[in-house]
Order: sequence, then C-alpha cells, then structure tokens
Amino acid sequence: MNQEEALLKIREIFAKNFSIKPEDVMPTCKLYEELSLDSLDAVDLVLELQDLTGKKIKPEVFKGVRTVQDVIMIIVSLEEGTDPGQ
Repeated sequence: MNQEEALLKIREIFAKNFSIKPEDVMPTCKLYEELSLDSLDAVDLVLELQDLTGKKIKPEVFKGVRTVQDVIMIIVSLEEGTDPGQ
C-alpha cells in the first residue's frame, strides 16, 4: 500500500469511527488539536489500523504519532514489512 492508498483508508476510518468528513483529513492535520481525537479515540484508531494491516502496532510506536502523515507512515511501514518504530 502506498501513501495515497493509506490516506484513503485513513479517511474511511475517520469517517466511519469519528464522524469526520474525509475531505477534512489531510496528511498535515494534527490528530489531537485539529481532528479533536482523545486518548480513547487513539486506542480505537490503533485497533482499526491493526485490523486494516493484520499486524500489531506496538504502543511505543503510536506514542509518537501526532499527525495523519505519521499514521500513514505506520501503515506503509507495516504493509512493507518494516518496523515503523525505526
């Protein structure tokens, strides 16, 4: 999955789970400040991403996630079989 495909999947997840319009989800958006996610939403997002990729996301990897682009990079890394914590 490339970055563009990952963004489309993320937009679907945000629309379905957080009632955020897909067009409002841009790579530069800050998850907590601009998209108003809270810690419970972050857990839900991790679960959705694990379902999407079929791979476990380590908590320490997701701790540093601040933007949609960060989420995209995690998805692409998992799909490529590389460690997103690198």
